[in-house]
Amino acid sequence: MPKLYFKYGAMGSSKTAQALMCRFNYLQKGYRVCLVKPSIDTRFADGATQVISRIGISAPCVTFSATQDLYAWYLKQQKHNPFDVLIVDECQFCTKGQINDLKQISKDIPVLCYGLLTNFKTELFEGSKRLVEIADSLMEIKSVCRCGAKATVNARLVNGHVVNQGNEIEIGAEEKYEGMCYWCYQNKLKQEKDSHQ
Repeated sequence: MPKLYFKYGAMGSSKTAQALMCRFNYLQKGYRVCLVKPSIDTRFADGATQVISRIGISAPCVTFSATQDLYAWYLKQQKHNPFDVLIVDECQFCTKGQINDLKQISKDIPVLCYGLLTNFKTELFEGSKRLVEIADSLMEIKSVCRCGAKATVNARLVNGHVVNQGNEIEIGAEEKYEGMCYWCYQNKLKQEKDSHQ
């Protein structure tokens, strides 16, 4: 039976690479796969038409805006360009309503979502929160902090300094974010605070 899957991890945990490998596996088995992502993800020059992993693999994708009804889009696609599996990258940027749409789609076909769980303030993204609430399967993609502990925090860097103030969404990769364990994150924030006293 189809399910709604949420596979999450901190920055640098290979979420996008795993989404692309999942796509490849389904294609090898003869499935028709649709790869999608929110249009807000503009980290790379070809980002409007591609899902791109930092390890160098990519695939064409469909993008959608924050106002798009994904279930209506799915029904239209199934009439004209049907697919058997839906893979969503950067799903944390989906709205609550769009995650509800993905749940509805998962009645018909598998829907696999890949993304961050929390923002740089260690708070749940709207899309991730809803996925935790209604996904049929939750799987953490683990990564490592510099100290060797499990990375769970997506620390935001401004000129190399860890910050916990600012807009929730600021698109970037290694130059703006680093996966850290909670305690290294707290220590960096304390160092920043102490240096300004």
